Amino acid sequence: MPTIVKCPTCGKDVAWVPESRFRPFCSERCKQIDLGAWAAEKYVIGGKPEETPSPDLPDDQDR
Repeated sequence: MPTIVKCPTCGKDVAWVPESRFRPFCSERCKQIDLGAWAAEKYVIGGKPEETPSPDLPDDQDR
């Protein structure tokens, strides 16, 4: 039996199988709604805005 997850956008059950093309979303529509929310900056990743990379490391080594 496949694992069932909830679509993050609408809450519909989605089987976590290769055939579920948009997983964890139930559809292209829900995937696009989520992408739009990110683009509109409705979601944020925690942290302080003033945090900056260390000046001692080159840009490609600070992550």
